[in-house]
Amino acid sequence: MAQTPDEPLTMTVHSLPTPDQAGATSVAATRRGRWKMIALLLVCASPVIASYFTYYVIRPEGRRNYGELIQPQRALPAWQGIDAQGQPVPLSSLKDQWLLISVADTACNEACQNHLLLQRQLRETLGREKDRLDWVWLRTGDAPLEPALQQATAAATVLQVPADELARWLEPAPGRRIEDHLYVVDPIGNWMMRFPADIDPKQAKRDLDRLLRASSFWDRPGRER
Repeated sequence: MAQTPDEPLTMTVHSLPTPDQAGATSVAATRRGRWKMIALLLVCASPVIASYFTYYVIRPEGRRNYGELIQPQRALPAWQGIDAQGQPVPLSSLKDQWLLISVADTACNEACQNHLLLQRQLRETLGREKDRLDWVWLRTGDAPLEPALQQATAAATVLQVPADELARWLEPAPGRRIEDHLYVVDPIGNWMMRFPADIDPKQAKRDLDRLLRASSFWDRPGRER
């Protein structure tokens, strides 16, 4: 039957959410998004967290570190060094490898030469794990690098750096000079350990073995290119 002009139209009315309901829904969605982001970050960081937990916290009875752990850790600085070819090299480019660092004037006295020899020997004693550790000489002073030293450190990373900048990053033990120690930097780029002056090579190797073993499931040899 045709609808008469006077017959009212029927309409369906849907209820709208109240302002309070809309706000609660938005807050809940934001909270869920934040928790998802936190969970994702934890998943990405968990290997690093686990390795440090293993090294710093889970220790067999009677075990002690030989090297002094640095707290808080100090990130690689943003400044540049100069390599043997005179090219600038950002220190941040040394990340993604464990670093064993010595510091000395370019003239390299007997103590400096002993450190360089020890760095090379410690790296070699790591066997198949040695490619996860770079030995680094941060040299100070403006003198050119002698050809004999350049040849002896061909397998090392040798960078000329400003002494004043270096002193704002690495710090010796009380009563010692910055040149007296070897320093360890992790693959994330944090200075995290300082070996004592008059270093005991056997105990230093033990610490390096532990660090490499604790990080073996997330750290790989070489750097990503």
